[in-house]
Amino acid sequence: MKIEHIAMYVAELEKARDFFVKYLGGKSNDGYHNVKTDFRSYFISFDDGARLELMTKPEIIDADKPLNRTGYAHIAFSVGSKERVDELTERLRTDGYEVVSGPRTTGDGYYESCIVAVEGNQIEITV
Repeated sequence: MKIEHIAMYVAELEKARDFFVKYLGGKSNDGYHNVKTDFRSYFISFDDGARLELMTKPEIIDADKPLNRTGYAHIAFSVGSKERVDELTERLRTDGYEVVSGPRTTGDGYYESCIVAVEGNQIEITV
């Protein structure tokens, strides 16, 4: 069994799509729009076959997302090397994203950094 895709509601659909394409190498489909409900979505595909569905609708609420909360904590992306973790983390920092940890080697042996992006959600960058 494998996870087919992960879905994420966002308030700014195109801005979220552009983040995953620009920084994480995702490829977007042309999008979907249900004209009756005004639901819109994009599927972002990554090289290893993983997919992320970004969705929005008019009545969406962008609630506070404290870092220490229950629920999904982050989405992790493997970039292949420590050097790429360092490079991408610095690029995101330079572009104004908040780096909340790392780059560092964690107690369980991962080399990673964690940033806050896409409407307050955490994105982990790892080897």
